[in-house]
Amino acid sequence: MADNANVADSVAVTVIEENKPKQAQDVKKHIIPEKIFQMEQVSGMLSVVSFVLSLPILASVTWLLYMKSYDCEWLFKLPSLQIGISIGLICVFLICNAALFLRTRLSPMVGILVVMVPLLAMLIVGIALLGANNMEGRRIPATPSWFQMKIRDNSLWSNVKQCIYDTGVCEDLATTSVDLKSYDFSMKKLSSIESGCCKPPTVCQMQYVNATFWKKDDRLVTQSFSYNNEDCDSWRNDSDILCYDCKSCREGYISTLKSKWLKLGEFLVCMAVLLSTSHLLLFLVTMWELYVS
Repeated sequence: MADNANVADSVAVTVIEENKPKQAQDVKKHIIPEKIFQMEQVSGMLSVVSFVLSLPILASVTWLLYMKSYDCEWLFKLPSLQIGISIGLICVFLICNAALFLRTRLSPMVGILVVMVPLLAMLIVGIALLGANNMEGRRIPATPSWFQMKIRDNSLWSNVKQCIYDTGVCEDLATTSVDLKSYDFSMKKLSSIESGCCKPPTVCQMQYVNATFWKKDDRLVTQSFSYNNEDCDSWRNDSDILCYDCKSCREGYISTLKSKWLKLGEFLVCMAVLLSTSHLLLFLVTMWELYVS
């Protein structure tokens, strides 16, 4: 009887030990599909995020091509630079989204390399634009010193101020400010061109009548040194002249161009960092998904 009991116990132990690996395999088979499903959800979300982040690139292309004419930059022969950057941004948009839609057909390593090359180029261009904003070299296009050198050319400035006049900046300011009193107008936020070209400098201390008509105070002519400022003498209440011949108009115009190129550099750097981060995360999730499966 004892021998029979020992045999039964050994058989039972053997059966239990054989069942353990089977149970472990069943648990593993149950866990792996769940992990794969979770990874697929994460990768899907990252794909959507990457696509959404790429949309502002198309908006920036539209903005670049629009501002090319609005800010009269064609007179500086800068449109070729803007068109080149626009074409590059379109290529970045197409490559990034092609890599997303063909992700299942491409090797993850190939996909990330194809995406990172144009993003790295965009980052370099953005950093170059930010760095160029502080450079003193006059030979580098779109730098402050380059604009200053160009704007000193009176023949070029004559064409620029005519272009500014044709855009109707001062006419629009007069129309939107027709009901404003002196205090309200002084609190109105003006662009650099509006402040420099459409109104006399504050130092002239002229009396406000409307946005484009100002009177000199006769008492200040003899009592104040402000009229030693050349811009004060250059101002005319003629809508065709206003302060287009003032130094403040040239400075306001240059300030507008500097601000535009600085914003473009900041945009390129931010978009390159965001898109690189999202695509790198998508690459890591894809690799983990392959490892789990």
